[in-house]
Amino acid sequence: MRTRGWLLSLLLGLVFFWPKVDAEAAEVGIIHIQGPISPATADYISRSIDAAAEQNFQCLIIQLDTPGGLLDSTKDIVRAFYGAKVPVVVYVAPAGAYAGSAGVFITLAAHVAAMAPDTGIGAAHPVALGGGQADEVMKEKMVNFAVSYIETIAKKRGRNIEWAKSAVRESAAITAETALATNVIDLIALDLPELLEKLDGRQVDDHQLQTASAKVREIPMLLRERFFQMFWRPEVMFILMLVAIYGILGELGNPGAIFPGVVGAIALILVLYMAAVLPVNIAGIALLVLAVALFIAEIFTPSFGLLTAGGIAAFIFGSMMLFDTPAFRVPLRFIIPGALLTAVFFLFMMGAGLRAQLRPVRAGRETLLGKITKAETLINQQSGTVFVEGEIWNAVSENPVEAGQLVEIIGIEGLTLKVKPKT
Repeated sequence: MRTRGWLLSLLLGLVFFWPKVDAEAAEVGIIHIQGPISPATADYISRSIDAAAEQNFQCLIIQLDTPGGLLDSTKDIVRAFYGAKVPVVVYVAPAGAYAGSAGVFITLAAHVAAMAPDTGIGAAHPVALGGGQADEVMKEKMVNFAVSYIETIAKKRGRNIEWAKSAVRESAAITAETALATNVIDLIALDLPELLEKLDGRQVDDHQLQTASAKVREIPMLLRERFFQMFWRPEVMFILMLVAIYGILGELGNPGAIFPGVVGAIALILVLYMAAVLPVNIAGIALLVLAVALFIAEIFTPSFGLLTAGGIAAFIFGSMMLFDTPAFRVPLRFIIPGALLTAVFFLFMMGAGLRAQLRPVRAGRETLLGKITKAETLINQQSGTVFVEGEIWNAVSENPVEAGQLVEIIGIEGLTLKVKPKT
């Protein structure tokens, strides 16, 4: 009887304890996306979805705060959502975060769309990339494609189709509370623990989420993903542009230094690559070129600081106008120091190098040119000698010169001076 009672107790304990073990063992993956959406972002999200599926996570939470990004990368992310073997939850957070432009497509495409209080979503109007201005026909094609694409996403996920279309056509933007009330998102959660509580028990396709007591595991970015993601920030392009200016012009001002020229050339290539895909404003580039021209003009034409002041102003306004869309802006904390540093660079470092190159030569054989001396011997086209700077030099002349006659040095060929009679 004792043995039977012990076995019964053991079986009952296993029955009641086993689900708790499963619940405690449940895990949720999380990644943080902050900044522009780029190819590196798409790779990171796709890899994280696969990793979450391999580790049998209940879901993958993507905490999102983005001003927008590339449409091609956005399409890659949406495709990854559609093919995911684990539920994907996009959570626009923390307070103050925003899902703009590409972020709207990504949020609507998730299995579960959530936002924190005091966040926003919207303004998905497409922007022409590549440093040029699209004509009206191209703009209309871009808008029509974006409208049809976001309509397909909203229909697939059962979200507000009309608002999704207005986010593209009219750049409509709304708060988290309005998004919940208008069926743009599924829920609002103050923080991650509350999000897990509200996700618990939710049916997503054939998955019933068990997240109330799940452990949260962050899936970190790989080093290469961090490296490439860095190049899609507007302030990085701004810094690289300064490096290109300093390096290339520094090499021109000090020929033979080599290192500044190499660094400047590499930075210039990276800037051109980024400008081919980021929404660069031609007017901003023109103002920056004007700023450089004004700084250089100040070196050769002193204007009591007027040209320098104009250069600083052009540099600041050009930096502020460098990108076509509010999604990409260089912060003023980068622009102001950059303008002052550039002015100092041109006026002192670059200016000193250029002025040194324009000074008359004061040392070396070149100082002999134009000097007047006496012929030591008969000088003709084959031979002769002169005494100059404390040394006897071989000399030749097209016209014969008698010994003792004054001659002017007009050239140097190896160790032989070319002279002509001084009349």
